[in-house]
Amino acid sequence: MQYETILHSLDAGVVTIALNRPEVMNGLNAQMRLEITHAFTHAPAAARVIVLTGEGRAFCSGQDLGDRTTALDRDIERTLREEYEPMLRAVYECPLPTIAAVNGAAAGAGASLALSADVVIAAQSAVFVQAFARIGLIPDAGGTYWLPRQVGFAKAMGAALFAERITAAQADAWGMIWEAVPDDTFAATVQSRAAQLARGPSVSYRLIKEALRASFGNSLAEQLDLEARLQGEASRTRDFQEGVMAFLEKRPARYEGR
Repeated sequence: MQYETILHSLDAGVVTIALNRPEVMNGLNAQMRLEITHAFTHAPAAARVIVLTGEGRAFCSGQDLGDRTTALDRDIERTLREEYEPMLRAVYECPLPTIAAVNGAAAGAGASLALSADVVIAAQSAVFVQAFARIGLIPDAGGTYWLPRQVGFAKAMGAALFAERITAAQADAWGMIWEAVPDDTFAATVQSRAAQLARGPSVSYRLIKEALRASFGNSLAEQLDLEARLQGEASRTRDFQEGVMAFLEKRPARYEGR
């Protein structure tokens, strides 16, 4: 696919996907949703980690309300089912570690898109806004799923009802994101974090994601059983053997991702 609304690059095992409609603060239209879905679906064939970010001063302002193809289509339910759901599942179900590098405002569905990644790193000047109630809607694009799991029921309810700006520092303190970093070190921090994951034990990362996500719906007995099964799989990888040998030989591990 030839991308028109995103920038796509691959370097040292890191795929960077940059939302590229800065003139509308990277508002999501049908084409961008399709391209994000395609990029995340095909990245595992060549990469070991994915970074999602935005061009310009915003990460993503959410649904592009100025997009006439969407504005004239009042069937929002259809749009969510047929366009948003495939995109969000592609991000959430990606077997690679995913980083949302939130460089600026993440509002509405843009905030939900950021929270669908495994790790969120935000610039100190970035803000998150569950803006839906401002126009008579409810949080969507997974917002009602991720928010209460990350910040708890009380904070999630307040964020949804009041639709107030949540600063990167607040999001960090609430546990909504992994870290908020100064703007002048933001790019370097994201690059360093992505490089660390790209050099790491990829199978282990995939299994960690599976185990942690399953824990919300499992009993203790079910989770212990899952841990045993997944640990058995991890222990049969070449990376586990390399990790042990590197520890014994007191040297950095050289993981192959298998």
